[in-house]
Amino acid sequence: MKLKDVYPLYLNNKAVQPNTDLEVIDKYTGEVAFRTALATPDVIDEAIAGAVRAAEPMARLASFEKRDVLNHCVARFQERADELAYALCVEAGKPIADSEGEVSRLIDTFRIAAEEAVRNYGEIQPLDISARAKGYMGMWKRVPIGPCSFISPFNFPLNLAAHKIAPAIAIGCPFVMKPASMTPLGAIIMGEVLAECDILPEGAFSILPASRDGADLFTTDERLKLLSFTGSPGVGWDLKAKAGKKKVVLELGGNAAVVVDKDADLDHALARIIFGGYYQSGQSCIHVQRVIIHEDIYETFRDRLTAKVKTLKSGDPKLRDTFIGPMISAKEAARLKGWIDAAVAAGATLLAGGGCAGNMLEAALLENVPADADVVVEEAFGPVVVLSKFSKWEEALAEVNDSKFGLQAGLFTSDLHKVLEAWDHLDVGGIVVNDVSSYRVDNMPYGGVKDSGLGREGVRFAIEDMSEIRNLVIRRI
Repeated sequence: MKLKDVYPLYLNNKAVQPNTDLEVIDKYTGEVAFRTALATPDVIDEAIAGAVRAAEPMARLASFEKRDVLNHCVARFQERADELAYALCVEAGKPIADSEGEVSRLIDTFRIAAEEAVRNYGEIQPLDISARAKGYMGMWKRVPIGPCSFISPFNFPLNLAAHKIAPAIAIGCPFVMKPASMTPLGAIIMGEVLAECDILPEGAFSILPASRDGADLFTTDERLKLLSFTGSPGVGWDLKAKAGKKKVVLELGGNAAVVVDKDADLDHALARIIFGGYYQSGQSCIHVQRVIIHEDIYETFRDRLTAKVKTLKSGDPKLRDTFIGPMISAKEAARLKGWIDAAVAAGATLLAGGGCAGNMLEAALLENVPADADVVVEEAFGPVVVLSKFSKWEEALAEVNDSKFGLQAGLFTSDLHKVLEAWDHLDVGGIVVNDVSSYRVDNMPYGGVKDSGLGREGVRFAIEDMSEIRNLVIRRI
């Protein structure tokens, strides 16, 4: 399969090619894979103006019309699944099996949104709670919040863009989207498919690759009513501070922990932790970074995990048997390599991996890591896992919570009482039992607490953020 040499941006529903200024690199070969148009501030301004004009006609679209647009996308993504997966493999360096998995999740997300598009329910509310309210009744419905701004990350350039685009269409919000400049093609192809839908009013969507320096309007422009950002905590909180009066949804980072209790199925836990810690080179905000193991099984599980990590095949992500592909850049690989080396210098034991060549970083496994090491307290966002041990369940929960992040956690145990205790006390957005923190289904409420963000994704929950409640009070006379 071959990609095109040049791709446009989408401005107010139309493909536009003002330049070919953005070079996108094949993350494995290091060669230029293709070029796209780069949006300048005047183009972004024009897109926001178009979204403002489109707000009323988008809000007037019938539920079945929005559903039909989303179902069209589902059908076209299915037809173009191989192309989408290959594009993802090239621009993100994601192994082809993981790329195909993300395409299936893209399709799921749009399918869920098509179903939710005809479920915009409200509520009848009795108001006669006292004598002064006798004869009054109330009802409320959800209405679109208006023009939205979306900024999506490089690590899931299809599905995390979909978690913004699909709910916006389902509720009737026009939007401008800035995909990550290192991985813009997935969103551009989504724009190509949406452009086939004549029912969408002009200005319903714009897909605008842009440099970070030139993209301030996505955050600061007061015509936009919501900013939804997925990316690093430092950038996300800075954008929130600049966003003004608009609603802000942030899906940020984490250093997710998984607890393996002594009654866990070790074969199952091993397989899932290998996946959760190292799939797509650990470049996921819910990748398994910390594994907390009961002392009774620690040595056995550590040795098995070490042996398995050493067998993971790294290399060209286009090959079927590759499990560890490149990181997004040599700079990011060097940064994490430095964290690993610093931990070892401070007394940690490197059990496996740790070698680095360009943007290829070997899957690394560490134990005896100081609690204040970067590889423990910060978001690694790469193929490294840190092991520790516990003796009491309460200690394990406290260690999970000993983090400035709080996105998701995983528990391997068959003790329901321990699960419920964790559900009560873990300060995270989600807990996954007998699986890893990395597990996500695209209709569930997904998001974090503390430095991991604000709000929830998952189509139904994103729709709530992209809408406002409008109340109606009737006095019966």
